[in-house]
Amino acid sequence: MKLHHLKPAEGSKQPRRRVGRGRAAGQGKTAGRGTKGWGARHNPKLGFEGGQMPLQRRVPKLKGFSNPTRQEYAVVNVERLGSAFDAGAEVTPDLLRERGMVRARLPVKVLGRGELDRALTVSVHAVSATARAKIEQAGGTVQLVESR
Repeated sequence: MKLHHLKPAEGSKQPRRRVGRGRAAGQGKTAGRGTKGWGARHNPKLGFEGGQMPLQRRVPKLKGFSNPTRQEYAVVNVERLGSAFDAGAEVTPDLLRERGMVRARLPVKVLGRGELDRALTVSVHAVSATARAKIEQAGGTVQLVESR
């Protein structure tokens, strides 16, 4: 299929309505604008909703809150560590980046989703309580390293 083969769906395109072209055309005289008033004489203002509170005034001006001291982490789950490393291996942030398990140059945090069936020595910037429990239950150890 190529671009010139594409066609709009059947019935989705309609010819434009030509208003004010006489009674026989069906939209003659007032051309569907009713009789007199603002709507008959002008185009409505952009965003005007017929007196209803317009959308740009209904939604709040400031959306949410940005924490200026938020610490962002590249996350890895315990189940991925178990499938990627052999028993007794040492897991470091640089090794995780080498293997493509974390992309960004962010501090690494291990989370506790999944199961771990082998002992690993994990040296990362942060670890969740469930991840720490699962690593230690499997016979491994957890060491925290300082962020650069």
